[in-house]
Amino acid sequence: MKTTSEIRRDFLDFFREKGHTVVPSAPLVPGNDPTLLFTNSGMVQFKDVFLGAEKRSYVRAADVQRCLRAGGKHNDLDSVGYTARHHTFFEMLGNWSFGDYFKKEAIAWAWELLTEVWRLPKERLLVTVYHTDDEAFDLWHKVIGLPVDRIVRIGDNKGAPYASDNFWQMADTGPCGPCTEIFYDHGDHIAGGPPGSPDEDGDRFIEIWNLVFMQFDRQADGSLQPLPAPCVDTGMGLERLTAVLQHVHSNYEIDLFQTLIKKAAELSGTADLENKSLRVIADHIRACSFLIVDGVLPSNEGRGYVLRRIIRRALRHGWMLGVREPFFHKLVRTLDATMGEAYPELTAKRELVERALKAEEERFAETLDSGMRIFEDVAARNAAGKAIPGADAFRLYDTYGFPVDLTADMARERGLTVDMAGFDAAMAQQRETARAAGKFGGGTQLPAELVAQLQPTQFLGYDGLTAGGLEVVALLKNGRAVDAIEAGDEAIVILDRTPFYAESGGQVGDTGELDEKGVRFVVADTLKLAGQFHGHVGRLEAGTLRRGDHLLGSVDAARRAATVLNHSATHLLHAALRGVLGTHVTQKGSLVAPDRLRFDFSHFQPVTAQELAEIERRVNAEVRANHEGEVRHMAMQEALDFGAMALFGEKYGERVRVLRFGPTSTELCGGTHVGRTGDIGLFKIVSEGGVSAGVRRIEAVTGQGALDYVDDEERRLDEAARLLGGSAQDVVDKIRQITERQKKLERELEALKAKAASGATSDLAGSAVDVDGVSVLATRLEGFDAKALRDTVDRLKQQLGDAVIVLAGASDGKAALVAGVSGSAAGKVKAGELLSHVAGQIGGKGGGRPDLAQGGGDDVPALLPALAGVREWVAQRLR
Repeated sequence: MKTTSEIRRDFLDFFREKGHTVVPSAPLVPGNDPTLLFTNSGMVQFKDVFLGAEKRSYVRAADVQRCLRAGGKHNDLDSVGYTARHHTFFEMLGNWSFGDYFKKEAIAWAWELLTEVWRLPKERLLVTVYHTDDEAFDLWHKVIGLPVDRIVRIGDNKGAPYASDNFWQMADTGPCGPCTEIFYDHGDHIAGGPPGSPDEDGDRFIEIWNLVFMQFDRQADGSLQPLPAPCVDTGMGLERLTAVLQHVHSNYEIDLFQTLIKKAAELSGTADLENKSLRVIADHIRACSFLIVDGVLPSNEGRGYVLRRIIRRALRHGWMLGVREPFFHKLVRTLDATMGEAYPELTAKRELVERALKAEEERFAETLDSGMRIFEDVAARNAAGKAIPGADAFRLYDTYGFPVDLTADMARERGLTVDMAGFDAAMAQQRETARAAGKFGGGTQLPAELVAQLQPTQFLGYDGLTAGGLEVVALLKNGRAVDAIEAGDEAIVILDRTPFYAESGGQVGDTGELDEKGVRFVVADTLKLAGQFHGHVGRLEAGTLRRGDHLLGSVDAARRAATVLNHSATHLLHAALRGVLGTHVTQKGSLVAPDRLRFDFSHFQPVTAQELAEIERRVNAEVRANHEGEVRHMAMQEALDFGAMALFGEKYGERVRVLRFGPTSTELCGGTHVGRTGDIGLFKIVSEGGVSAGVRRIEAVTGQGALDYVDDEERRLDEAARLLGGSAQDVVDKIRQITERQKKLERELEALKAKAASGATSDLAGSAVDVDGVSVLATRLEGFDAKALRDTVDRLKQQLGDAVIVLAGASDGKAALVAGVSGSAAGKVKAGELLSHVAGQIGGKGGGRPDLAQGGGDDVPALLPALAGVREWVAQRLR
């Protein structure tokens, strides 16, 4: 029986022999694609190739793509663990033709691999084709020899023309075409009918491979135009295929999952390997681990929030199995043993994954137990109504960190639903917890027709800041392509060549001017459109600008120069962070502007002052070393072998630009940089702090900005020295002397307060009144803080014996309250209830033990009547 690893290897070897270039899996975070939350299918990394916006050096490709469906449109999270074939994370086997081979080869190779290499019984296979695709039908019947009764034509079964299970389209317009799907028949002992039948949703016939034939370009009016170079896009789920080849029905029975399930059972002490919670945990450790490998960390927004949801769902299932200690992170080593060979990046980042998961487990453990009790109470109260109110679901989310789908998951197990409309209404009142909703908008879009017409913008800005003869190849006004713009118009100008750097990689876009013969366009920003066109955003101040005109481009030199210093400094900072804090540090985002740099990085604790000092020292040492900025262009794998670091969320082509500063810093980067590190002058860290769980942020300045910062610090130091009556060199000693003197005065003050309180105690004791044998005292004391009040109450309790005491002290419009109960009164009077009674009358609150409680409220006229009413309140309790 073949293992999952062998099946994965078989697939790639087969298509390598067929002339395909084997390409690595793209990350789960799509590079520079704001329209997708995660890579959810194998075609994502080839999307721009199919759209004609990107060219590859090969026309045939094969890969095993890791995919995730747990957020947005593609979300299988609710079904995971409850069905045989739903997963959050899965692997997609794919072979691709970009205008090379087509249906004949794709079908023949699929059949050869399935029946000759993997030796699946031919009689167990059947296929579907789009109902008008006679070419595919004939290939299956006349070339492959498949009987007609095992070829099913599928029509438009989704309510519109070309809306079919067997017709694929990327969007409402653009590349599309028919597909043929290959199904495996598990046998008549399994319920279900063939595709296209009323019983097709059963488990007998399982789709294992989908071959998409992109041969049309769908127009806005719905018509189909033939593509000049038809393409092939196939996808086969590795887990489904492995289940077939290993002769098991459920994906969770394959070797890969069984290894993880057994480890989860060991960690949870669970004997029943069929337990659905073990399935959930085994699925989720893959999704969570590879998300962290690809740069996502748990947070309350965007992709990080999806990761947090998956982790917490796994932890809840661990809780159901009786696990009360962190356990989830202990599965990473087992996962690495099963998948590390195929994905060495998992092995390289295993320690980071374990630390991130453990930190999240510890965070959630603080609220899981109490949150589960709240849920059980809510579920019991609403069992009759069959629905969890939205307000309760939101309280579980907001207070206990229960994602709403986790609440829905638990509710479903009890036959309940969740009022999602009510939840959404409650969520709308706290928009700060829903910022992720706006994280994936499309931004400025380039009309699709222009993408096909234009050549990528040639960037000249590495070699100079001015260039003439730049042709205007497109003009955009209000998002639409126009032939001309007039003075006063705000627009985007696209040129064939430009010295302007377009915002990317954290570096802000250039500003400046475009001029020629009475035309003056002021560039306020430069954006990268469709990944390859530089859009000059700004306003036409003079003249008329037409498509086809030629301009002189001039970048704001001072602004670019300052930006360049900060960008190069981020590279040196990244290397220093890894050297001081550890190689788990990776970049999580950056901003490179003229006035500052901001660098986010993975780390699980605050950076100490000593560590910050060492990081700053190392960066400045590299600055003084005056390393030359070496730029090389090479193949992606060659660059990685050279030691270059690829950055999170960036998309790289086959050929990449590698920037090296000395022996410590080598990164892939398309930004603009200094010629030598000495140009940076000075690097100074301004601040360090947390951004989210496991992510820290450093802000720093360079060059003149760093000198200005140091000058300002010196000015502040001199001012402090003047106020302290000494010199800058004496400041620390002066502050130490003042601090010691202050502590001494505070001790003396406390002693005087204690003496005053002790002296007042005997006088106060005489003011107590007898209520049924209990001494009751309620009064206000001027100048007493909460500590002095507590000390006084303790002494009065000792002196009075059977007593009920309430003391109030006031300062700055606020009143502090302390209540105490002692002796025989303790059985009938509770200090917390008494304090709440008094505090409630002055707009306050409080609580504590039955014998001592503390609180406060406003120092208002109602305080004295409230204290006066204590005697009657106590009398009622003692009767």
